[in-house]
Amino acid sequence: MDFKIRRFEERDAAAAAAVIGEALRVSNAPDYPPEIIREMLELYTPENLLEQAGSEHLYILRDGEKTVGCGGIAPHMGSGTESILVTVFVLPEYQGRGAGRRIMEALEEDAYFLRADRVVVHSSITARDFYRKLGYQFSDGVGTPDEEGCIRMEKRR
Repeated sequence: MDFKIRRFEERDAAAAAAVIGEALRVSNAPDYPPEIIREMLELYTPENLLEQAGSEHLYILRDGEKTVGCGGIAPHMGSGTESILVTVFVLPEYQGRGAGRRIMEALEEDAYFLRADRVVVHSSITARDFYRKLGYQFSDGVGTPDEEGCIRMEKRR
């Protein structure tokens, strides 16, 4: 794979939303009911991604001319010492081929990650093992999904 990663630009909004939509509909669908997938799709419209980009550091992963993944990091609840990973998605056909790892490398080199004592992620059930392989631990010690179906995870630095 010839992955290139760069910061998100306004022109990336539609392609990033398409990647997220495909990942949700294909990869996350076995773990979540259709109504949750629909709610998630509504959160990741091109317009919402543009709004997110105003307060987060979003990245786009490309394979040649094709957008294959995206990810972001932001201050966690306004903290100066905690950050949160957001919007980490990879096209299903690129999962397990290093794309997610490349996005995480970029996020872990970002200023929001480097300044943090603790980085949290609200993982999907689908991505739980991916984050564990990268050193993220269950915040509750056992990895129980919350009422929204998220698994709270963290990495302390």
